[in-house]
Amino acid sequence: MSQEACLPRKPWDIAFTAEPAEVAGLRRIMRLHLGVWGLHELVDDAQLCVSELVSNVITHVGPGTPATLAVFMKGTHLRIEVHDPDTRALPILRDAGADSEEGRGMALVDALADRWGVLLHPDRKVTWCELTTKLIAPSGHVEAPAVIRAEALLRHYAAAAQPRRSAGVGRLNSIVAEETVIAAITDFLHWFRAHGRDADDMLDRAQMRFEAEYVASRQGP
Repeated sequence: MSQEACLPRKPWDIAFTAEPAEVAGLRRIMRLHLGVWGLHELVDDAQLCVSELVSNVITHVGPGTPATLAVFMKGTHLRIEVHDPDTRALPILRDAGADSEEGRGMALVDALADRWGVLLHPDRKVTWCELTTKLIAPSGHVEAPAVIRAEALLRHYAAAAQPRRSAGVGRLNSIVAEETVIAAITDFLHWFRAHGRDADDMLDRAQMRFEAEYVASRQGP
């Protein structure tokens, strides 16, 4: 897949005031952006991380602190940052007991994130965490088994249909890929009909299976 067929995931940030009332809005913004980015499977974990990072500012720096939430891709990881102006109040990972209220926030972030840390600048600190995605590239698609199988099939199909054009090409560009998919579906319909199957019925069954698998993927395990 070429860059023109990839999904752009542009970095974004939003300034906010560290107040409990702001948390719900920041969670909604995170959900919307991850939906646009096609990272639905990360929504719950990312929202929890945002809640805990913002709550950490409220608790240890103080309500009303001006802060910024920044989100971007770092490689194939989703990186979430919360910037605040206090370079002294550093988050600490504690082994919070069952009855302890303090220390649970960063313990939860530590459990959810692949890694996390703190960056100190002269005028601010940045508390960050990174969540693992299933992306094969920062601007690519989610590495779902069905997508991987489809791309492998299409590469073989394109090589058989146009061996000279496809030789040495690892991924199809978007225009060629679309035409190859249409050609492959058309050939399969011919195959179904040649074997006495109803082509329309096959399309309906494929559509039903696709919709069921799509709904299941959105709901998660």
